[in-house]
Amino acid sequence: MKKFSLFFAGLFLLLLSVGANAQSKPGSAYFAGKWSVLLKGTPGGDVKMIFVLENRNDSIVGVVQDTAGVEISKITNVELKDSAVTLYFSAQGYDVNLVLTKKDDDHANGSLMGMFDAEGERVKIIATK
Repeated sequence: MKKFSLFFAGLFLLLLSVGANAQSKPGSAYFAGKWSVLLKGTPGGDVKMIFVLENRNDSIVGVVQDTAGVEISKITNVELKDSAVTLYFSAQGYDVNLVLTKKDDDHANGSLMGMFDAEGERVKIIATK
């Protein structure tokens, strides 16, 4: 009976350790990378922006680019939570913020200034030989 109990205790610990390793990336690691974000319903119509974000000291730094890769603005401030990030930057002379919330490994959604819907998709870089 003692071996039987020991077996189940070992099995439980094994399953517990596998479950702990299956946790998703924390906020700064998840949002690091290049994101294509579609902002819907702005006064100028739907707008697509590229956010190039880097993980630095458990926070995020980066720039905002247009679809041609021209820098629009630097990220001036970041508020980071487990599954959401708020990015502050300037666009067309206005200080704005974008909230993105993790949807799955490569998608996020949120809003610009709490008024315009945003859909983000991670840009995957394809390695060439």
